[in-house]
Amino acid sequence: VQLVESGGGLVQPGGSLRLSCAASGITSSNYAMSWYRQPPGKGREVVAAVNNAGSSPNYADSVKGRFTISRNNAKNTVYLQMNSLTPEDTAVYYCNARRWTYEYWGQGTQITVSS
Repeated sequence: VQLVESGGGLVQPGGSLRLSCAASGITSSNYAMSWYRQPPGKGREVVAAVNNAGSSPNYADSVKGRFTISRNNAKNTVYLQMNSLTPEDTAVYYCNARRWTYEYWGQGTQITVSS
């Protein structure tokens, strides 16, 4: 099983980025998918989550109205559209797939928001 994140990088405050997470070795439509992040020197926190069907997304309060999680089950891919980025969004972002007791993580992608 592999979850491969892409789309990270350096962006100026106020900018946007779109992360992708491509899953292989699983049928992602059977899994709830989430994005987590780990800021420098801090613990990992959930950012956004979506159920198998892609409905009823949930967001951390800190990103509500700025981030959007979506999924394309036909492509086994989940996305995170991030708008109005601030330096506080700087972190390593991880993709997570979970079903019952099964859980998988991507390797993470760095997002740095700085002028």
